Amino acid sequence: MNELTESYINALAPNDAAVKNARGLVKKRSFVHLHKSEDGTLLFGECKGSGSSNYLCSGDFISPDKPVLRCSCPSRQLPCKHALGLLYAYTGGETFEAAPIPEDILSKRAKAEKREEQKVQREAQDIETKPKKVNTSALKKKIAAQLEGLDLLQKIVDSLVRSGLGTIDKKMLKVMDGQVKQLGNYYLPGAQTALRRLTQLLGQGDGKLEAAYTDVVEQLTIIHALVKKGRANLNARLETPDMKPDHETTIEEWLGYAWPLSELKACGLTSEDVELAQLSFLSYDDKGRQEFVDMGYWIDLASGNIHRTLQYRPYKAAKHIREDDSFFEVAAIQELYRYPGDLNRRVRWEAMTTRTLQPADYAAITAKAQRIYAEAVKLVKNQLKNPLADKHPAMLLHVSELKQTVDGKLAIGDEAGQFLVLDDAVVDGPATVELLSFLPPEQLKDVAMLVVFGHRLDSGRLVVQPLSVISETRLTRLLY
Repeated sequence: MNELTESYINALAPNDAAVKNARGLVKKRSFVHLHKSEDGTLLFGECKGSGSSNYLCSGDFISPDKPVLRCSCPSRQLPCKHALGLLYAYTGGETFEAAPIPEDILSKRAKAEKREEQKVQREAQDIETKPKKVNTSALKKKIAAQLEGLDLLQKIVDSLVRSGLGTIDKKMLKVMDGQVKQLGNYYLPGAQTALRRLTQLLGQGDGKLEAAYTDVVEQLTIIHALVKKGRANLNARLETPDMKPDHETTIEEWLGYAWPLSELKACGLTSEDVELAQLSFLSYDDKGRQEFVDMGYWIDLASGNIHRTLQYRPYKAAKHIREDDSFFEVAAIQELYRYPGDLNRRVRWEAMTTRTLQPADYAAITAKAQRIYAEAVKLVKNQLKNPLADKHPAMLLHVSELKQTVDGKLAIGDEAGQFLVLDDAVVDGPATVELLSFLPPEQLKDVAMLVVFGHRLDSGRLVVQPLSVISETRLTRLLY
């Protein structure tokens, strides 16, 4: 059976209400006749419900990476609170008596095994479904609309630049708000987000706009790059409708393309048998996208690559989507999908097993830290040259020492004696530098530190913001 932990069960839940209600069932001692199969692959029992008969619930771990939770209750929520509560009862120390596997479970297992065998046979015989034929006419109409949208975006920006930023008033901002909504008709969510962010920067009010001019110029640069690269991509696709999406850069995502996992696999953007450990997690409100974003930073224990998981919760649907959370175990993933990107690729997976972090894992994480800052800075600068790249790349750095600069700032140093100044790199983001003062000095020497970089355009300085501190015995998160 998968190593059951409360964190893993939380990840299986469809929403926070299900977690709360499931825990409530355990506290009320609603579960009766708790059983466990002799081979440890099945938990099953009964739970008192509102009716005269108990609900039959089970957790089947015959395939550890794809557990199946079942229940006889009428709930449309999968998994329901009764099946989740059964797992919480197990991790909470309730007594599960050994018992034979019920016949109905054996029957369902047999059917699932047969389906899997048929799938393997089809793959072995190279029997594939006929590829979906591209509707060339519809595709050309969409591309034409996208090109028209990019032209509109270019006209908006050109008009703004010719008029001058100093002429921006409430009337102009109202017009731009309408133009942001208008861009929604052109299948260009990335362009719409970019213009909305520009509008938000310009609408900061008296006394703040002048201070935001640097950010405004940066946003204009992003829009210019999006228009230029977007046109090139769309025109090439217009000439060759069956052209495959660009899997080397993020331009497809900017143009609104949603990558199916099957296409990522076809592009070779998968890895097998990967173990990931989450180093940091945060949720934030992205007003430009009009979505809440749940982002986790994970390290590949074998390669040392820092990946990101991203969950987007649109404002209008946020209450129906469970907020992601911190994860404190090691995720063992049979097949990991990587999205096109830069230093910190977005990743996804369909199934996983878990285990607890071991001392060897902490040692593996610290061993992957970049020990020469000059090399790390070179990689970061190369990424920041691309206007459409992530402006806050994350890296794991080895910290030989922590010292205070002449102007009172903290700085981390490498073995070569090079120092990087610590500062809160993400504008309007959570502050973390000040939290280092709560750690004993010995926990900030000869350790690994997960940081995000930020480039201060007004001063030309590159700063780093600490997210987590990792030693060979512990992981201390400044954000979780």
